[in-house]
Amino acid sequence: MSANTNIIQQIRERASKQNKTIVFPESSDSRVLQATVFLIQNQICNVQLIGSNREIADIAHRSGVVLPDEISYLNSNTVQDKDELIDYLYQRRKHKGVTKDEAMQALNDPLYLGATLVATNRADGCVAGSMATTGDVIRAAIHSIGLRQGNNTVSSTFLMALEGQPPLTYADCGVVPYPDVEQLADIAIESARTHKLLTREESKVAMLSFSTKGSAQHERTELVVKATKRIQQKAPQLTVDGELQFDAAFVPEIAQRKAPGSPIKGQGNVFVFPNLDAGNIAYKITERLAGASATGPILQGLAKPMMDLSRGCHWQDIVNAACVAILMGE
Repeated sequence: MSANTNIIQQIRERASKQNKTIVFPESSDSRVLQATVFLIQNQICNVQLIGSNREIADIAHRSGVVLPDEISYLNSNTVQDKDELIDYLYQRRKHKGVTKDEAMQALNDPLYLGATLVATNRADGCVAGSMATTGDVIRAAIHSIGLRQGNNTVSSTFLMALEGQPPLTYADCGVVPYPDVEQLADIAIESARTHKLLTREESKVAMLSFSTKGSAQHERTELVVKATKRIQQKAPQLTVDGELQFDAAFVPEIAQRKAPGSPIKGQGNVFVFPNLDAGNIAYKITERLAGASATGPILQGLAKPMMDLSRGCHWQDIVNAACVAILMGE
C-alpha cells in the first residue's frame, strides 16, 4: 500500500465513524454525484444535495449515475426553517449594511445556502469549488461561517504523501499571495492544527526562507523571523522554528550543522512558505518530481469546515474533501 493510499484510507475510515452530514451546493456536476454515490454506498457520511430533485435526477441519468435513496435534496424554497436561516445571515451581515431582503436573496445562491447550513449546525461540512471559483467559495464561507476564534486569515494546505515516509503539510499554497507577519503566523498555527487533525501526529512547524538563522539579511527573511516570534507568542505550546531553509528543516544532519539549537531538529512535518509563489511551486514540484500525492487545497481558518475544490478535480478528490471536512470539524 502506497503512502498516499495509506493516509487517505485512514482519513476515510476515521470519517466513516463520525456519522456526519456533508452538503454539496454543486449538484449539477456529475463528479459531485459520483462522489455522493461512493460516500453513501461506503457509509462514510450522510449527503445533502442542493438543487431541484428533478434536475439532479436528469443529470444523473445522462451521466449514468444511479443515485441512492438515502440522499437528501433541498433548495432555498424547500429548506426547513428558512426564516431562521435568513435571520442568521442578516444578523451576521447587517453591520455591513445587508438587509433582510438581501440576506434572503443570498440564500438563493447554493454556496451561501450550503455555508449557512453548516454555520447553523444543519450540516457538518460543505464541499464546493468543482464549478465555483475559490474566491466565491471563500466569500460565502467568510460571510456565512466566519473565522475561527483567534484567527484572522483564511488559508489553505496540501497534505503531501510521499512513498516511505509520514505525510507532510505544505502551506499556504492557494489563498494568500504575500502574507504579512500576522497572516503568516495565522497560517502556521492553523496549518499545525490541520496537520494534527488529519494525521494525528504532533506538528513540527518550519517557517521556511532562503536563509537559516541569519545566514542572509533581507526584509523577506526578517518577515519570517517576526512571524515566528508572533507564533511563539500566540501559541507557545507549538513546536516551531524559523527562519529555516528547507534542508535545515528536513534533514537532521544538515539541521545539526546549520541550526544546532533548533527544536525542529531537521524533523519538520509542517512547512510554511513565505509566499504563495514558493508554496504553490513547491507542492507541484514535490508532486511531479518526487511522485508525491497532494490532497487539497484544504481550506483552514474557518469556524466550521467548508472545503474548496480544484475545478479540474476528479470525483475521488471530492470524496477526499468530504472526509477531510468531517475530520476538520473534530
